[in-house]
Amino acid sequence: MTRALTRTNFHSSQLIRTLADLAVLETAGPAVDFAEKLGLWIDFTDAIRLTGVHNANAAMAPSTSSAVPSPAGASLQASFAKARAALERTITQNTAPGTGRVRAELVLPRLEAPIDDTKAYAPFRRYHQAHQRDMETSVRSVRAAVRDGVAGAPSARLRQLAALDAAFDDILSEREARLLSTLPSLLEKRFNHLRKAHLQTQPCDDAPDLWMKPGAWMARFCTELQAVLLAELDLRLQPAVGLLEAFHHEKTLPI
Repeated sequence: MTRALTRTNFHSSQLIRTLADLAVLETAGPAVDFAEKLGLWIDFTDAIRLTGVHNANAAMAPSTSSAVPSPAGASLQASFAKARAALERTITQNTAPGTGRVRAELVLPRLEAPIDDTKAYAPFRRYHQAHQRDMETSVRSVRAAVRDGVAGAPSARLRQLAALDAAFDDILSEREARLLSTLPSLLEKRFNHLRKAHLQTQPCDDAPDLWMKPGAWMARFCTELQAVLLAELDLRLQPAVGLLEAFHHEKTLPI
């Protein structure tokens, strides 16, 4: 069964909620309008570029029919769902399906007590960053494929939307990368919190080889890290989800 498209509102992504639940990020209500907040990310040059893209596409001759053929929509959504599932498997299974190649394997720190905070977290940081590099490359390809599919639809509105998506991708990608690169450091706070809480409740003869047992503090952190990675993937894919929703909406309009 094809996974249903999921989209959060502008003020509360799954990633933000997950980080808030882990107490590594404070959240506030949507005090600033989304358009106003987005405007803070776009400089004068970018605004001129977006205006040019908008005007160029607005001048397109309207198509004789705005309806998108259903088979094309189904194929595009199915391809996206397949790509998304493969990316999720690289997080939950650590290997690229069908290749046997390990993309990012988590090598746990040596289980010795006492365990140094900095050295202990280093493998998790490398693991998270490896997945981020993989997502950056793979998601860009997925977004491009969805954008091309939407741009090829017999609808001027969809072609305009695809062009705007490409422009926004170029404009915002660097800032997005900088923000997402802070996630490993945020999770380090969570790692240290769980470790210190564990040390406060366990006797001096605590056995480090039990830290990865179900329910133990390090096993719990690994589960939380996986949840954050999946939420990060969901966030990176949101623009493609939005294009697919627009594609679906257009094809259901009456001719």
